[in-house]
Amino acid sequence: MEQRVRLEIDGPVATITNDNAAKHNAFDDAMDLRLFEILAELKDSPDVRVVVWRGEGRSWSSGRDVSAIGVPYTPEEHAALMRRGHDGIQQLWDLEAPVIVAIQGWAIGGSFQRALMCDIRVAAEDARFMLPELGHGVIPDTGGMGVLAQMCGHGLVSDMVLTGRRLDAGEALRFGIVSRVVPNEELDATVHEMAEQVAAADPRAVALARRVIGNLVRPGIASSMADERTFQTRLNQERT
Repeated sequence: MEQRVRLEIDGPVATITNDNAAKHNAFDDAMDLRLFEILAELKDSPDVRVVVWRGEGRSWSSGRDVSAIGVPYTPEEHAALMRRGHDGIQQLWDLEAPVIVAIQGWAIGGSFQRALMCDIRVAAEDARFMLPELGHGVIPDTGGMGVLAQMCGHGLVSDMVLTGRRLDAGEALRFGIVSRVVPNEELDATVHEMAEQVAAADPRAVALARRVIGNLVRPGIASSMADERTFQTRLNQERT
């Protein structure tokens, strides 16, 4: 079994760990597959009341392995790839348990966008956020543009996507991308304490509150992801 993405369940708290530290937890196809398997498992784990998503090493995740970005696919291969990625990460919406992300170091590209799809993000002081896809001849395609537009408005998402602007933790806090910034050495403990607070609440109330919040934002994100799938496929076809 793929060990670079791990799931551990301790009572009501599940922890997903990115563990490809030598590559700043960059994701490849095998890691994607394991992540999507974990999310499917969590959908069928009613005793889990909260999920923590963290990373080993210096970064939460530097995104996609750069050797895999911009690789041309046939239209059929690309459609299958996009469908698998969107269907896989949208499983987050089906969980009863909220997901809290603990981010240190880099959160880049598709991985940053996956964090944006979660409920709460907590940053270590050294956290940095970036959407560099245009530099590789592709567009962000994991829902992040829609989330950022809702959170921060048109200006910031345009700046990050079109110029590759890098945000530090303080800027991310000011824009509402993260809800807290803590010293690096306190990140895991802070997020674990938050998880314990969520787990102690009535699980049905938590699930329903999460649904209310999700209903406010998900239709727009789903629409933007449909556009991403169409336009990313067009870019891929132009390269083939």
